[in-house]
Amino acid sequence: MEDKLKKIKAIAFDIDGVMTDGNILAMPDGDLLRVFEAKDSMALRMLKLTGIVSAVITGASTESIKTRMVYCGVKPEDVYLHSRKKIEDFEDFCERHGFSAEEVMYLGDDLPDIPVLKAAGLGVAPADACAEACEAADYVSEYKGGRFFFRNTVEMVLKAQGKWALDVEDYKKKF
Repeated sequence: MEDKLKKIKAIAFDIDGVMTDGNILAMPDGDLLRVFEAKDSMALRMLKLTGIVSAVITGASTESIKTRMVYCGVKPEDVYLHSRKKIEDFEDFCERHGFSAEEVMYLGDDLPDIPVLKAAGLGVAPADACAEACEAADYVSEYKGGRFFFRNTVEMVLKAQGKWALDVEDYKKKF
């Protein structure tokens, strides 16, 4: 797996069950609220600081997701909301950036993620992913979605590439 981690140039991921624990609070006005782990969000910022491109491919369509992801360093055009055929959005992301699928890691936890987990250079599922997603993944984390899963996965990539270090001045400039 170490060789695959060293080849990763981008990480694409789902939101619910990956960056969050999958719980959604439905508000009376129709807004849907999610909780993001701060350490997972810091890992997303580390990707930007180290030059690894990130993308969100989610079935959710709440603008608050886009706002949060852009705040953490994802380019707005790399946030795919309301994705109903995730493999098409994954292929679009790869094509727009000139990545081969093997250069992209994908993090997913449920049935719509399976084609992308299989297509990516490294498909990763959280410990609490559905059985089919775990079977499709190259690696199943010991961490649950929204509970240090994203952080741990990013750390694995950046440590394998010798990039797990925070340049405080660069961080201050970009965030």
